[in-house]
Amino acid sequence: MKSKASPRVKVISILPHCSGAHPYFGRGTVVPHSSILRIRSKSLVRGILLSVGAFLLALRLAGFPSIQNLHGSPWEFAALATAAWGMAETARCLQRRWSLYHAGVLILLWADMMILAAIVAMLTLS
Repeated sequence: MKSKASPRVKVISILPHCSGAHPYFGRGTVVPHSSILRIRSKSLVRGILLSVGAFLLALRLAGFPSIQNLHGSPWEFAALATAAWGMAETARCLQRRWSLYHAGVLILLWADMMILAAIVAMLTLS
């Protein structure tokens, strides 16, 4: 009888080159399958990583380490679009009913809005 794996768990074989798995390891090893790389599923971590990564990229593109050489870059529009995508990913995680999770997502949306405002300020002021 075959066992069914849950949709969030992926079973892989440790020895893929062999026709049968090693008897010690059984049929395979259970590896958790993250939703970060699956675009169709909601992922709060993906939204946070996109927003923070876009902010760090925008800082670097503006010449952040040296204060005397702050300048604008046309590539900061890509960072702005990535931050907006991160905010949209975070907004997808909102729930219909109020809970502490919902409150945390609202705080993250506020932080994403501040990141967007900082990137726009770096675009216009530099």
